Amino acid sequence: MKTIRLECAQEAGRLLNEGKLVAFPTETVFGLGADATNDQAVLNLFAAKGRPADNPLIVHLADVHDWPQAAREMPETAIALLAHFAPGPLTVVVPKHPRISRWATAQLDSVGLRIPSCQQARQLITSAGKPVAAPSANRSGRPSCTTWRSTLEDLEGRVDAVLCHVAVDIGLESTVVDCRNAQPVLLRPGAISLSQLQGVVAEVIAVQRGLPTGSPAVSPGTKHPHYQPRAKVLLWDRRPESALPAEAEPRRTAICGIDLSDPMDDFMWSQSFTDW
Repeated sequence: MKTIRLECAQEAGRLLNEGKLVAFPTETVFGLGADATNDQAVLNLFAAKGRPADNPLIVHLADVHDWPQAAREMPETAIALLAHFAPGPLTVVVPKHPRISRWATAQLDSVGLRIPSCQQARQLITSAGKPVAAPSANRSGRPSCTTWRSTLEDLEGRVDAVLCHVAVDIGLESTVVDCRNAQPVLLRPGAISLSQLQGVVAEVIAVQRGLPTGSPAVSPGTKHPHYQPRAKVLLWDRRPESALPAEAEPRRTAICGIDLSDPMDDFMWSQSFTDW
């Protein structure tokens, strides 16, 4: 399969409507989209990522008022949180609508819903005319991609197209809150903090880390390993004498340093290595 590079969100949405897999930018990370109502498209997405079947996907909508397309009902806490944080990096777990593929939700009766704030993402979803299931656009377990080039590095030839826009400004997956019960539970931390959530719905609590053996994951990021780079990682507690270790390959090596003694100097040091 040859992965097509697209610049038109409407064209990308048309491909999604046809059952194709399309990687696209959001404000959090790049997502890999499939028609959430199409069983085969969703199964193809799992295969492209090498994603475990018990790891549910988040379903993306173009507008908060579109929730009946993917949810059977919307709890009051979910409505309150979405009214404050959507569009944006928030996912709410609610009862699933029957039209959403059971494979997209790991055969659970719940679904995570999100409305991205990225304009290109919302145009794509609107053009698709369907809810879009979209995990991060990377091979399962690998670091999430924040550019279309890094997306292609992971998924070239495994997906149908990538929407080549620069829109990511957070670089971290969405915050996930389970709103199905009277007390909402923060399942996965993200750009929206627990204190921010509690400022809107005071009852939100944080889940204890880890799941009991055999428990289903109702949110991605709570059961399987993530952020595993295929690279040698070196930790420095001081500025290195030279830019790179002697054995490093400059074109395949990145270094980021933290020097709390001089915040501005730290920033320049970190940035000076990003081209390597």
